[in-house]
Amino acid sequence: MFDKLFQAQQMAEEIKKRLDYITVNGEAEGGKIKVTATANKEVKNISISPDYFAQADLEELEELLAVAINKALQQAESISQAEMQAATKDMLGGLGGMFG
Repeated sequence: MFDKLFQAQQMAEEIKKRLDYITVNGEAEGGKIKVTATANKEVKNISISPDYFAQADLEELEELLAVAINKALQQAESISQAEMQAATKDMLGGLGGMFG
């Protein structure tokens, strides 16, 4: 049983490492504001179109940045959940022999 728990911990660590290499993006204002993050929810880059930046007011820019960041983080969460569900399914399949 402890072997299975250890395997689960190792699998979770492997998933976390893999999520570092998956890129997600969030955009606002038709792509004029772009956010790039990892599936581990670490923002890596924020890009604002110079044309948009020149005419935007601060409040609008802040709101749209929040929109783009939240979109990227929602994608990251979806990917993370899918990875964990797949790992759990694999792990539970391996545990089936313990209870049968």
